[in-house]
Amino acid sequence: MSPVLAGVLQLLALVAALGLSYRPLGDHMARVYSSEKHLRPEKWIYKAIGANPSVEMRWPAYLRGVLVFSAVSVLFLYLLQRVQGSLPGSLGFVSIDPDQAFNTAASFVANTNWQSYYGEQAMGHVVQTGGLAVQNFVSAAVGMAVAVALVRGFARSRTGELGNFWADLVRGVVRILLPMAVIGALALVACGAIQNFSGIHEVGQFGGGTQQWNGGAVASQEVIKELGTNGGGYFNANSAHPFENPNGLSNLFEIYLILVIPFALTRTFGRMVGSIKQGYAILGTMATIWIGFTALMMWTEFAHHGPAFDIAGGAMEGKETRFGIAGSSLFSVATTLTSTGAVNSFHSSYTGFGGGLTMLGMQLGEIAPGGVGSGLYGMLIMAVIAVFIAGLMVGRTPEYLGKKIGTREIKFAACYILVTPALVLCFTAASFVLDTPSHSMTNSGAHGFSEILYAFTSGANNNGSAFAGLNADTQWFNSTIGIAMLLGRFLPMVFVLALAGSLAEQAPVPETAGTLRTEKPLFTGLLVGTIMIIAGLTYFPALALGPLAEGLAA
Repeated sequence: MSPVLAGVLQLLALVAALGLSYRPLGDHMARVYSSEKHLRPEKWIYKAIGANPSVEMRWPAYLRGVLVFSAVSVLFLYLLQRVQGSLPGSLGFVSIDPDQAFNTAASFVANTNWQSYYGEQAMGHVVQTGGLAVQNFVSAAVGMAVAVALVRGFARSRTGELGNFWADLVRGVVRILLPMAVIGALALVACGAIQNFSGIHEVGQFGGGTQQWNGGAVASQEVIKELGTNGGGYFNANSAHPFENPNGLSNLFEIYLILVIPFALTRTFGRMVGSIKQGYAILGTMATIWIGFTALMMWTEFAHHGPAFDIAGGAMEGKETRFGIAGSSLFSVATTLTSTGAVNSFHSSYTGFGGGLTMLGMQLGEIAPGGVGSGLYGMLIMAVIAVFIAGLMVGRTPEYLGKKIGTREIKFAACYILVTPALVLCFTAASFVLDTPSHSMTNSGAHGFSEILYAFTSGANNNGSAFAGLNADTQWFNSTIGIAMLLGRFLPMVFVLALAGSLAEQAPVPETAGTLRTEKPLFTGLLVGTIMIIAGLTYFPALALGPLAEGLAA
Protein backbone atom coordinates (compact mmCIF):
# COMPACT_ATOMS: atom_id res chain seq x y z
CA MET A 1 0.00 0.00 0.00
CA SER A 2 1.37 3.42 -0.92
CA PRO A 3 1.91 5.98 1.87
CA VAL A 4 -0.53 8.37 0.19
CA LEU A 5 -3.30 5.76 0.07
CA ALA A 6 -2.60 4.85 3.69
CA GLY A 7 -3.02 8.51 4.60
CA VAL A 8 -6.32 8.78 2.76
CA LEU A 9 -7.62 5.65 4.49
CA GLN A 10 -6.60 7.03 7.89
CA LEU A 11 -8.44 10.26 7.13
CA LEU A 12 -11.59 8.35 6.07
CA ALA A 13 -11.47 6.20 9.22
CA LEU A 14 -11.11 9.33 11.34
CA VAL A 15 -14.05 11.04 9.63
CA ALA A 16 -16.19 7.92 10.14
CA ALA A 17 -15.36 7.73 13.85
CA LEU A 18 -16.11 11.43 14.33
CA GLY A 19 -19.36 11.06 12.41
CA LEU A 20 -20.51 8.19 14.60
CA SER A 21 -19.76 10.17 17.76
CA TYR A 22 -21.19 13.49 16.61
CA ARG A 23 -24.87 13.06 17.37
CA PRO A 24 -24.81 11.10 20.68
CA LEU A 25 -22.02 13.17 22.21
CA GLY A 26 -23.44 16.50 21.04
CA ASP A 27 -26.90 15.65 22.37
CA HIS A 28 -25.44 14.43 25.66
CA MET A 29 -23.57 17.70 26.20
CA ALA A 30 -26.72 19.69 25.41
CA ARG A 31 -28.59 17.69 28.08
CA VAL A 32 -25.76 18.19 30.59
CA TYR A 33 -25.76 21.97 30.27
CA SER A 34 -29.56 22.24 30.13
CA SER A 35 -30.31 19.96 33.09
CA GLU A 36 -31.72 21.37 36.33
CA LYS A 37 -30.71 18.31 38.38
CA HIS A 38 -27.45 17.96 40.30
CA LEU A 39 -25.72 14.65 40.86
CA ARG A 40 -24.71 13.70 44.40
CA PRO A 41 -20.94 14.06 43.77
CA GLU A 42 -21.62 17.47 42.25
CA LYS A 43 -23.52 18.54 45.37
CA TRP A 44 -20.51 17.54 47.50
CA ILE A 45 -18.27 19.74 45.35
CA TYR A 46 -20.66 22.71 45.54
CA LYS A 47 -20.79 22.38 49.32
CA ALA A 48 -16.98 22.16 49.55
CA ILE A 49 -16.42 25.34 47.52
CA GLY A 50 -19.42 27.20 48.93
CA ALA A 51 -21.23 27.68 45.62
CA ASN A 52 -24.96 27.77 44.97
CA PRO A 53 -25.42 26.13 41.55
CA SER A 54 -29.03 27.26 41.19
CA VAL A 55 -28.29 31.00 41.17
CA GLU A 56 -28.28 32.48 37.67
CA MET A 57 -25.44 34.88 36.84
CA ARG A 58 -25.24 37.93 34.63
CA TRP A 59 -22.10 38.23 32.54
CA PRO A 60 -19.99 40.26 35.04
CA ALA A 61 -20.64 37.66 37.77
CA TYR A 62 -19.96 34.80 35.36
CA LEU A 63 -16.68 36.47 34.33
CA ARG A 64 -15.68 36.98 37.96
CA GLY A 65 -16.17 33.27 38.56
CA VAL A 66 -13.92 32.43 35.59
CA LEU A 67 -11.19 34.86 36.66
CA VAL A 68 -11.23 34.04 40.38
CA PHE A 69 -11.11 30.30 39.76
CA SER A 70 -8.29 30.68 37.24
CA ALA A 71 -6.29 33.03 39.47
CA VAL A 72 -6.49 30.59 42.38
CA SER A 73 -5.48 27.77 40.02
CA VAL A 74 -2.39 29.71 38.84
CA LEU A 75 -1.35 30.40 42.43
CA PHE A 76 -1.88 26.79 43.54
CA LEU A 77 0.06 25.32 40.62
CA TYR A 78 2.87 27.85 41.04
CA LEU A 79 3.28 27.04 44.74
CA LEU A 80 3.10 23.30 44.07
CA GLN A 81 6.07 23.56 41.71
CA ARG A 82 8.02 25.82 44.05
CA VAL A 83 7.82 23.25 46.90
CA GLN A 84 8.27 20.17 44.71
CA GLY A 85 11.67 19.35 46.23
CA SER A 86 10.00 18.81 49.62
CA LEU A 87 7.12 16.66 48.35
CA PRO A 88 6.96 12.86 48.36
CA GLY A 89 7.08 11.26 44.93
CA SER A 90 9.26 14.04 43.56
CA LEU A 91 11.66 11.45 42.05
CA GLY A 92 14.53 13.49 43.45
CA PHE A 93 13.75 16.54 41.30
CA VAL A 94 14.35 19.96 42.82
CA SER A 95 11.81 22.75 43.04
CA ILE A 96 11.13 24.67 39.83
CA ASP A 97 12.71 28.11 39.36
CA PRO A 98 10.31 31.08 39.82
CA ASP A 99 10.15 32.21 36.17
CA GLN A 100 9.62 28.70 34.86
CA ALA A 101 7.07 27.91 37.60
CA PHE A 102 5.11 31.03 36.60
CA ASN A 103 5.30 30.09 32.92
CA THR A 104 4.11 26.53 33.56
CA ALA A 105 1.30 27.61 35.92
CA ALA A 106 0.05 30.18 33.44
CA SER A 107 0.38 27.66 30.63
CA PHE A 108 -1.69 24.86 32.14
CA VAL A 109 -4.37 27.12 33.63
CA ALA A 110 -4.75 28.88 30.26
CA ASN A 111 -5.27 25.50 28.53
CA THR A 112 -2.02 26.11 26.62
CA ASN A 113 0.41 23.58 28.13
CA TRP A 114 3.45 25.32 26.68
CA GLN A 115 6.48 23.53 28.15
CA SER A 116 9.91 25.13 28.43
CA TYR A 117 11.20 22.16 30.44
CA TYR A 118 11.87 18.45 29.94
CA GLY A 119 8.92 16.71 31.57
CA GLU A 120 10.77 13.53 32.53
CA GLN A 121 13.67 15.55 33.98
CA ALA A 122 11.78 18.20 35.93
CA MET A 123 8.36 17.14 37.27
CA GLY A 124 7.68 14.45 39.86
CA HIS A 125 4.55 12.34 40.25
CA VAL A 126 2.75 14.75 42.62
CA VAL A 127 3.14 17.79 40.36
CA GLN A 128 2.28 15.77 37.26
CA THR A 129 -0.88 14.14 38.64
CA GLY A 130 -2.01 16.54 41.38
CA GLY A 131 -1.16 19.70 39.50
CA LEU A 132 -0.81 19.41 35.74
CA ALA A 133 -3.36 16.63 35.14
CA VAL A 134 -5.97 18.37 37.30
CA GLN A 135 -5.57 21.58 35.30
CA ASN A 136 -5.99 19.59 32.10
CA PHE A 137 -9.52 18.79 33.27
CA VAL A 138 -10.61 22.10 34.77
CA SER A 139 -9.06 24.43 32.17
CA ALA A 140 -10.91 22.53 29.46
CA ALA A 141 -14.13 22.74 31.47
CA VAL A 142 -13.69 26.52 31.81
CA GLY A 143 -13.53 26.87 28.00
CA MET A 144 -16.66 24.75 27.60
CA ALA A 145 -18.48 26.81 30.22
CA VAL A 146 -17.72 30.09 28.44
CA ALA A 147 -18.86 28.63 25.11
CA VAL A 148 -22.13 27.46 26.66
CA ALA A 149 -22.66 30.91 28.20
CA LEU A 150 -22.38 32.47 24.73
CA VAL A 151 -24.80 29.92 23.30
CA ARG A 152 -27.28 30.82 26.05
CA GLY A 153 -26.84 34.46 25.05
CA PHE A 154 -28.15 33.59 21.59
CA ALA A 155 -30.86 31.26 22.93
CA ARG A 156 -32.29 33.50 25.68
CA SER A 157 -34.22 36.77 25.38
CA ARG A 158 -35.04 39.71 27.63
CA THR A 159 -32.69 38.54 30.37
CA GLY A 160 -29.02 39.08 31.07
CA GLU A 161 -28.63 35.75 32.85
CA LEU A 162 -26.19 33.26 31.33
CA GLY A 163 -26.38 30.35 33.76
CA ASN A 164 -24.11 29.50 36.68
CA PHE A 165 -20.35 29.24 36.11
CA TRP A 166 -19.73 26.85 38.98
CA ALA A 167 -22.46 24.47 37.83
CA ASP A 168 -21.17 24.57 34.24
CA LEU A 169 -17.59 23.99 35.40
CA VAL A 170 -18.40 21.03 37.63
CA ARG A 171 -20.77 19.40 35.16
CA GLY A 172 -18.21 19.68 32.38
CA VAL A 173 -15.69 17.77 34.46
CA VAL A 174 -17.96 15.23 36.18
CA ARG A 175 -20.40 14.37 33.40
CA ILE A 176 -18.34 14.85 30.23
CA LEU A 177 -14.56 14.93 30.60
CA LEU A 178 -14.06 12.45 33.45
CA PRO A 179 -16.13 9.54 32.05
CA MET A 180 -14.63 9.94 28.58
CA ALA A 181 -11.12 10.17 30.05
CA VAL A 182 -11.53 6.92 32.00
CA ILE A 183 -12.64 5.03 28.89
CA GLY A 184 -9.94 6.67 26.78
CA ALA A 185 -7.18 5.88 29.28
CA LEU A 186 -8.15 2.20 29.27
CA ALA A 187 -7.99 2.24 25.48
CA LEU A 188 -4.52 3.81 25.51
CA VAL A 189 -3.25 1.28 28.04
CA ALA A 190 -4.58 -1.46 25.77
CA CYS A 191 -2.60 0.12 22.92
CA GLY A 192 0.60 0.05 25.01
CA ALA A 193 0.78 3.40 26.84
CA ILE A 194 2.21 3.07 30.35
CA GLN A 195 0.31 3.77 33.59
CA ASN A 196 2.28 3.43 36.82
CA PHE A 197 4.14 5.33 39.54
CA SER A 198 7.53 3.85 38.85
CA GLY A 199 10.70 5.67 39.80
CA ILE A 200 13.74 6.35 37.65
CA HIS A 201 15.53 3.26 36.40
CA GLU A 202 18.25 2.48 33.90
CA VAL A 203 17.60 0.54 30.71
CA GLY A 204 20.27 -1.11 28.58
CA GLN A 205 20.74 0.26 25.09
CA PHE A 206 21.50 -1.54 21.86
CA GLY A 207 25.25 -1.41 21.30
CA GLY A 208 26.09 -0.95 24.99
CA GLY A 209 25.53 1.69 27.61
CA THR A 210 22.38 2.56 29.52
CA GLN A 211 19.63 5.16 29.42
CA GLN A 212 17.48 6.48 32.26
CA TRP A 213 13.71 6.20 32.07
CA ASN A 214 11.04 7.09 34.58
CA GLY A 215 7.47 5.88 34.63
CA GLY A 216 4.32 7.72 35.54
CA ALA A 217 0.54 7.92 35.19
CA VAL A 218 1.05 8.57 31.50
CA ALA A 219 -2.08 7.09 29.89
CA SER A 220 -4.46 8.97 32.22
CA GLN A 221 -2.69 12.27 31.58
CA GLU A 222 -2.30 11.58 27.86
CA VAL A 223 -6.02 11.06 27.33
CA ILE A 224 -7.11 14.31 28.99
CA LYS A 225 -4.27 16.21 27.35
CA GLU A 226 -5.81 15.31 23.98
CA LEU A 227 -9.49 15.20 24.97
CA GLY A 228 -9.31 18.61 26.66
CA THR A 229 -7.17 20.06 23.83
CA ASN A 230 -4.41 20.76 26.35
CA GLY A 231 -1.24 19.27 24.84
CA GLY A 232 1.40 19.06 27.58
CA GLY A 233 3.29 15.79 27.45
CA TYR A 234 4.63 13.66 30.29
CA PHE A 235 7.85 13.39 28.27
CA ASN A 236 9.76 15.99 26.31
CA ALA A 237 9.14 14.12 23.05
CA ASN A 238 5.39 14.45 23.75
CA SER A 239 3.21 12.23 21.55
CA ALA A 240 6.26 11.11 19.57
CA HIS A 241 7.34 9.16 22.67
CA PRO A 242 6.40 5.44 22.57
CA PHE A 243 5.24 5.54 26.21
CA GLU A 244 2.66 8.20 25.28
CA ASN A 245 1.82 7.12 21.73
CA PRO A 246 2.94 3.53 21.08
CA ASN A 247 1.73 2.79 17.55
CA GLY A 248 -0.35 3.82 14.55
CA LEU A 249 -3.64 2.82 16.20
CA SER A 250 -2.98 4.89 19.31
CA ASN A 251 -1.93 7.77 17.06
CA LEU A 252 -5.25 7.74 15.20
CA PHE A 253 -7.13 7.40 18.48
CA GLU A 254 -5.35 10.44 19.93
CA ILE A 255 -6.24 12.52 16.87
CA TYR A 256 -9.85 11.41 17.36
CA LEU A 257 -9.71 12.52 21.01
CA ILE A 258 -8.43 15.95 19.97
CA LEU A 259 -11.28 16.56 17.52
CA VAL A 260 -14.32 14.77 18.95
CA ILE A 261 -15.58 17.31 21.53
CA PRO A 262 -14.92 20.49 19.48
CA PHE A 263 -16.81 19.05 16.49
CA ALA A 264 -19.63 17.64 18.66
CA LEU A 265 -20.14 20.99 20.38
CA THR A 266 -21.64 22.30 17.14
CA ARG A 267 -24.46 19.77 17.65
CA THR A 268 -24.79 21.01 21.25
CA PHE A 269 -25.03 24.55 19.92
CA GLY A 270 -27.75 23.59 17.44
CA ARG A 271 -29.75 21.83 20.16
CA MET A 272 -29.52 24.70 22.62
CA VAL A 273 -30.53 27.42 20.12
CA GLY A 274 -33.36 25.28 18.78
CA SER A 275 -32.04 24.76 15.25
CA ILE A 276 -29.95 21.71 14.36
CA LYS A 277 -29.33 23.24 10.91
CA GLN A 278 -27.51 26.18 12.49
CA GLY A 279 -25.19 23.67 14.14
CA TYR A 280 -24.62 21.95 10.80
CA ALA A 281 -23.65 25.29 9.22
CA ILE A 282 -20.96 25.85 11.86
CA LEU A 283 -19.87 22.22 11.52
CA GLY A 284 -19.61 22.62 7.74
CA THR A 285 -17.36 25.66 8.14
CA MET A 286 -15.08 23.87 10.58
CA ALA A 287 -14.92 20.70 8.49
CA THR A 288 -14.18 22.59 5.25
CA ILE A 289 -11.16 24.33 6.78
CA TRP A 290 -9.93 21.19 8.55
CA ILE A 291 -10.10 18.97 5.46
CA GLY A 292 -8.54 21.70 3.31
CA PHE A 293 -5.60 22.12 5.69
CA THR A 294 -5.14 18.35 5.97
CA ALA A 295 -5.03 17.94 2.20
CA LEU A 296 -2.55 20.82 1.82
CA MET A 297 -0.33 19.48 4.59
CA MET A 298 -0.20 16.00 3.10
CA TRP A 299 0.53 17.44 -0.34
CA THR A 300 3.41 19.64 0.80
CA GLU A 301 4.97 16.92 2.99
CA PHE A 302 4.63 14.14 0.40
CA ALA A 303 6.00 16.32 -2.42
CA HIS A 304 9.40 14.99 -3.54
CA HIS A 305 12.28 17.40 -3.98
CA GLY A 306 15.40 15.44 -4.84
CA PRO A 307 16.91 12.00 -4.23
CA ALA A 308 16.78 12.15 -0.41
CA PHE A 309 13.03 12.79 -0.45
CA ASP A 310 12.52 10.07 -3.06
CA ILE A 311 14.36 7.50 -0.95
CA ALA A 312 12.48 8.45 2.24
CA GLY A 313 9.11 8.66 0.47
CA GLY A 314 8.71 12.31 1.40
CA ALA A 315 9.86 14.81 4.03
CA MET A 316 10.65 12.36 6.85
CA GLU A 317 13.00 14.59 8.84
CA GLY A 318 11.66 15.01 12.38
CA LYS A 319 8.91 12.42 11.87
CA GLU A 320 8.44 9.04 13.55
CA THR A 321 8.68 6.04 11.25
CA ARG A 322 5.87 4.50 13.33
CA PHE A 323 3.48 7.14 12.00
CA GLY A 324 4.99 8.23 8.70
CA ILE A 325 4.10 11.38 6.82
CA ALA A 326 0.35 10.71 6.75
CA GLY A 327 -0.03 10.10 10.49
CA SER A 328 2.24 13.04 11.26
CA SER A 329 0.39 15.39 8.89
CA LEU A 330 -3.01 14.43 10.31
CA PHE A 331 -1.75 14.99 13.83
CA SER A 332 -0.04 18.32 13.10
CA VAL A 333 -3.15 19.79 11.46
CA ALA A 334 -5.45 18.53 14.22
CA THR A 335 -3.23 19.91 16.96
CA THR A 336 -2.71 23.37 15.43
CA LEU A 337 -6.29 23.91 14.23
CA THR A 338 -7.29 23.18 17.82
CA SER A 339 -5.65 24.58 20.95
CA THR A 340 -4.04 21.24 21.75
CA GLY A 341 -0.35 21.73 21.04
CA ALA A 342 0.53 18.05 21.37
CA VAL A 343 3.01 16.89 18.72
CA ASN A 344 3.99 13.49 17.33
CA SER A 345 6.62 15.06 15.06
CA PHE A 346 8.68 18.23 15.13
CA HIS A 347 7.10 21.08 13.21
CA SER A 348 10.43 22.85 12.86
CA SER A 349 11.55 20.02 10.56
CA TYR A 350 8.54 20.31 8.25
CA THR A 351 8.95 21.84 4.82
CA GLY A 352 8.73 25.63 4.67
CA PHE A 353 5.11 25.58 3.51
CA GLY A 354 4.23 22.76 5.95
CA GLY A 355 5.57 24.75 8.89
CA GLY A 356 3.65 27.75 7.60
CA LEU A 357 0.42 25.74 7.59
CA THR A 358 0.86 24.81 11.24
CA MET A 359 1.31 28.49 12.06
CA LEU A 360 -1.61 29.62 9.93
CA GLY A 361 -3.86 27.05 11.61
CA MET A 362 -3.24 28.76 14.93
CA GLN A 363 -3.47 32.24 13.43
CA LEU A 364 -7.00 31.55 12.17
CA GLY A 365 -7.90 31.61 15.86
CA GLU A 366 -7.94 27.82 16.26
CA ILE A 367 -11.59 27.56 15.30
CA ALA A 368 -11.64 24.60 12.89
CA PRO A 369 -12.76 22.90 15.07
CA GLY A 370 -10.72 24.75 17.68
CA GLY A 371 -10.18 24.04 21.33
CA VAL A 372 -12.71 22.52 23.69
CA GLY A 373 -15.20 25.36 24.05
CA SER A 374 -12.87 28.04 22.70
CA GLY A 375 -13.28 26.74 19.15
CA LEU A 376 -17.06 27.13 19.28
CA TYR A 377 -17.12 30.61 20.79
CA GLY A 378 -14.35 31.72 18.44
CA MET A 379 -16.32 30.48 15.43
CA LEU A 380 -19.50 32.17 16.68
CA ILE A 381 -17.59 35.45 16.97
CA MET A 382 -16.51 35.00 13.35
CA ALA A 383 -20.14 34.30 12.41
CA VAL A 384 -21.12 37.64 13.99
CA ILE A 385 -18.43 39.37 11.90
CA ALA A 386 -19.64 37.55 8.76
CA VAL A 387 -23.29 38.61 9.17
CA PHE A 388 -22.12 42.17 9.86
CA ILE A 389 -20.18 42.17 6.56
CA ALA A 390 -23.21 40.72 4.77
CA GLY A 391 -25.40 43.43 6.27
CA LEU A 392 -23.04 46.13 5.01
CA MET A 393 -23.19 44.68 1.49
CA VAL A 394 -26.99 44.75 1.30
CA GLY A 395 -27.62 47.83 3.46
CA ARG A 396 -29.53 45.96 6.16
CA THR A 397 -29.11 45.74 9.93
CA PRO A 398 -27.31 42.42 10.47
CA GLU A 399 -29.04 39.67 12.44
CA TYR A 400 -27.86 36.30 13.68
CA LEU A 401 -30.10 33.69 15.30
CA GLY A 402 -32.85 36.24 15.80
CA LYS A 403 -30.60 38.82 17.47
CA LYS A 404 -29.58 42.18 16.01
CA ILE A 405 -25.86 42.74 15.66
CA GLY A 406 -25.61 46.41 16.51
CA THR A 407 -22.77 48.76 17.35
CA ARG A 408 -22.23 47.33 20.82
CA GLU A 409 -22.11 43.72 19.65
CA ILE A 410 -19.73 44.40 16.77
CA LYS A 411 -17.37 46.30 19.09
CA PHE A 412 -17.12 43.27 21.36
CA ALA A 413 -16.52 41.00 18.36
CA ALA A 414 -13.90 43.36 16.91
CA CYS A 415 -12.03 43.56 20.21
CA TYR A 416 -12.05 39.76 20.37
CA ILE A 417 -10.37 39.33 16.99
CA LEU A 418 -7.78 42.08 17.67
CA VAL A 419 -6.44 40.91 21.04
CA THR A 420 -4.50 37.83 19.99
CA PRO A 421 -2.82 39.25 16.86
CA ALA A 422 -1.71 42.28 18.87
CA LEU A 423 -0.05 40.02 21.45
CA VAL A 424 1.63 37.85 18.82
CA LEU A 425 3.00 40.62 16.64
CA CYS A 426 4.05 42.99 19.43
CA PHE A 427 5.93 40.35 21.42
CA THR A 428 7.56 38.98 18.24
CA ALA A 429 8.71 42.46 17.24
CA ALA A 430 10.06 43.15 20.75
CA SER A 431 12.03 39.90 20.66
CA PHE A 432 13.90 41.06 17.56
CA VAL A 433 14.40 44.63 18.72
CA LEU A 434 16.09 43.49 21.94
CA ASP A 435 19.48 41.78 21.85
CA THR A 436 19.08 38.87 24.27
CA PRO A 437 15.94 37.05 22.93
CA SER A 438 17.40 36.53 19.45
CA HIS A 439 20.30 34.59 20.97
CA SER A 440 17.81 31.79 21.76
CA MET A 441 17.34 31.02 18.07
CA THR A 442 19.00 27.87 16.76
CA ASN A 443 18.63 29.03 13.16
CA SER A 444 19.11 32.35 11.43
CA GLY A 445 17.21 33.91 8.54
CA ALA A 446 13.60 33.08 7.70
CA HIS A 447 13.54 29.88 9.76
CA GLY A 448 14.89 31.67 12.83
CA PHE A 449 12.19 34.32 12.46
CA SER A 450 9.61 31.52 12.22
CA GLU A 451 10.84 30.02 15.51
CA ILE A 452 9.99 33.16 17.48
CA LEU A 453 6.82 33.97 15.51
CA TYR A 454 5.62 30.41 16.11
CA ALA A 455 6.38 30.63 19.85
CA PHE A 456 4.23 33.71 20.43
CA THR A 457 1.54 32.50 18.00
CA SER A 458 1.36 29.28 20.00
CA GLY A 459 1.36 31.01 23.38
CA ALA A 460 -1.16 33.76 22.65
CA ASN A 461 -3.52 31.33 20.89
CA ASN A 462 -3.25 28.90 23.83
CA ASN A 463 -1.85 26.13 21.65
CA GLY A 464 1.41 25.13 23.32
CA SER A 465 3.30 23.46 20.46
CA ALA A 466 6.72 24.79 19.45
CA PHE A 467 9.07 24.87 16.49
CA ALA A 468 11.57 23.10 18.79
CA GLY A 469 14.57 25.07 17.56
CA LEU A 470 14.05 27.89 20.07
CA ASN A 471 15.52 27.88 23.58
CA ALA A 472 12.48 29.26 25.38
CA ASP A 473 13.76 28.50 28.90
CA THR A 474 15.00 32.04 29.51
CA GLN A 475 13.64 34.79 31.72
CA TRP A 476 12.48 36.75 28.67
CA PHE A 477 10.54 33.95 26.99
CA ASN A 478 9.23 32.40 30.22
CA SER A 479 7.87 35.79 31.30
CA THR A 480 6.59 37.15 27.98
CA ILE A 481 5.08 33.89 26.74
CA GLY A 482 3.47 33.44 30.18
CA ILE A 483 1.90 36.90 29.91
CA ALA A 484 0.81 36.20 26.32
CA MET A 485 -0.84 32.95 27.41
CA LEU A 486 -2.83 34.56 30.22
CA LEU A 487 -3.90 37.60 28.21
CA GLY A 488 -4.60 35.47 25.12
CA ARG A 489 -6.87 33.21 27.15
CA PHE A 490 -8.78 35.54 29.44
CA LEU A 491 -9.04 38.88 27.60
CA PRO A 492 -11.04 37.29 24.74
CA MET A 493 -13.31 35.67 27.35
CA VAL A 494 -14.17 39.14 28.65
CA PHE A 495 -15.50 40.14 25.23
CA VAL A 496 -17.22 36.78 24.67
CA LEU A 497 -19.16 37.02 27.92
CA ALA A 498 -19.93 40.71 27.41
CA LEU A 499 -21.33 39.85 23.98
CA ALA A 500 -23.33 36.98 25.48
CA GLY A 501 -24.86 39.30 28.07
CA SER A 502 -25.73 41.88 25.43
CA LEU A 503 -27.42 39.28 23.23
CA ALA A 504 -29.37 37.74 26.10
CA GLU A 505 -30.88 41.12 26.97
CA GLN A 506 -32.35 41.59 23.47
CA ALA A 507 -35.85 40.76 22.37
CA PRO A 508 -35.99 38.25 19.48
CA VAL A 509 -36.20 39.73 15.98
CA PRO A 510 -38.83 38.07 13.76
CA GLU A 511 -37.52 36.48 10.60
CA THR A 512 -38.48 38.19 7.35
CA ALA A 513 -37.89 37.67 3.63
CA GLY A 514 -34.75 39.82 3.89
CA THR A 515 -33.20 37.85 6.76
CA LEU A 516 -29.87 36.22 5.90
CA ARG A 517 -30.33 32.43 6.02
CA THR A 518 -27.37 31.49 8.19
CA GLU A 519 -28.13 27.76 8.04
CA LYS A 520 -27.50 27.59 4.27
CA PRO A 521 -24.28 26.59 2.42
CA LEU A 522 -24.01 30.17 1.11
CA PHE A 523 -23.42 31.43 4.63
CA THR A 524 -20.90 28.65 5.27
CA GLY A 525 -18.94 29.88 2.23
CA LEU A 526 -19.18 33.47 3.44
CA LEU A 527 -17.95 32.44 6.88
CA VAL A 528 -14.97 30.51 5.48
CA GLY A 529 -14.05 33.50 3.31
CA THR A 530 -14.36 35.92 6.23
CA ILE A 531 -12.05 33.80 8.39
CA MET A 532 -9.38 33.46 5.71
CA ILE A 533 -9.47 37.16 4.79
CA ILE A 534 -9.17 38.34 8.39
CA ALA A 535 -6.25 35.98 9.06
CA GLY A 536 -4.56 36.94 5.79
CA LEU A 537 -4.85 40.68 6.38
CA THR A 538 -3.52 40.27 9.90
CA TYR A 539 -0.63 37.88 9.51
CA PHE A 540 0.44 37.81 5.84
CA PRO A 541 3.37 40.26 6.25
CA ALA A 542 4.77 38.22 9.14
CA LEU A 543 4.27 34.92 7.29
CA ALA A 544 5.99 36.40 4.24
CA LEU A 545 9.12 37.06 6.32
CA GLY A 546 9.14 33.52 7.74
CA PRO A 547 7.63 30.33 6.31
CA LEU A 548 6.65 31.75 2.91
CA ALA A 549 10.16 33.08 2.30
CA GLU A 550 11.64 29.77 3.39
CA GLY A 551 9.25 27.73 1.24
CA LEU A 552 9.85 29.81 -1.88
CA ALA A 553 13.60 29.61 -1.40
CA ALA A 554 13.58 25.80 -1.16
